[in-house]
Amino acid sequence: MVDLGRLEKERRRHPRVKGNVPVKICGEEFDAVTEAKNLSRSGVLCKVDKYIDPMTKLKIQLLLSYKKNGKILTKKISCEGVIVRVEPAEDKENYNTAIYFNDIADKDANAIADYVHSMMQKAEI
Repeated sequence: MVDLGRLEKERRRHPRVKGNVPVKICGEEFDAVTEAKNLSRSGVLCKVDKYIDPMTKLKIQLLLSYKKNGKILTKKISCEGVIVRVEPAEDKENYNTAIYFNDIADKDANAIADYVHSMMQKAEI
């Protein structure tokens, strides 16, 4: 059987990886700490224990830890984002929440890209 999903052209601009990156999101009336289900240079998908309306603006902090050029790097990324999609999670108690980074410094976006690249290389081993 052919997986038709694999035949479709990837529409995302940036590659993404699954991961256990700690994520803190802050809105005007809430804070939540969770983990990334997947991460790319342009956004993150995480599981949140409450429904947050799409288009809600957030302050976001990520903590990346990865190996580059034989050294372990730890980077704290602070940026802003907007929720672009919310769906009930498999457990029906949480929500898979997709966040687009709409205000991120180039150096932080590049650090995320390095992390994604590092994780993709690790997966190929």
